[in-house]
Amino acid sequence: MKKILLHACCGPCSIYPLDSLRDQGWEVYGLFYNPNIHPYTEFKKRRDQLEQYAQQQNWKVIFDDEYRLDEYLQEVVHREARRCQMCYNMRLRKTVQVARKGNFDAFTTTLLVSPFQKHDLIREIGENLGEQYGVPFYYQDFRSGFKEATIRSKELAMYRQQYCGCIYSERDRYYRPTKSSDRSKEGK
Repeated sequence: MKKILLHACCGPCSIYPLDSLRDQGWEVYGLFYNPNIHPYTEFKKRRDQLEQYAQQQNWKVIFDDEYRLDEYLQEVVHREARRCQMCYNMRLRKTVQVARKGNFDAFTTTLLVSPFQKHDLIREIGENLGEQYGVPFYYQDFRSGFKEATIRSKELAMYRQQYCGCIYSERDRYYRPTKSSDRSKEGK
């Protein structure tokens, strides 16, 4: 049986990719490596929920328990317009490195289940890293299972986050900037 390493951002996003890959005959292992998640309490909730789900599913997951926010911020500072690209690259690079070290046949990510992520960019980065490290990136558009996984995660009373995890997406949930022209009018 071929082994695949599935980068996992959280428990709910793992539901459909894990089932789908297992149905295809893959021996699936997981990797929780998410330096982008802010604040630490959010990181911990996602990590703990994934661990609980992994136990329920008899799924072996490798957990990077270090809170690596500094590494993420160092990667994206002054490149905020490309932050998603930088973030995908960080997480997929770590995944392919672990996959190579563990002699996996391929690697992929749960990010591909979300209709809110940039699939073409994820695929491009994954394939480039796969070529660089000699471990193929397995692309599958898991979005067709997003609604099903959402329903199942609610039935399982899983913790469900409301943003991708980074400080910027958290900001964008709440803060709507005013137009600079509106500010200049207020000062007059």
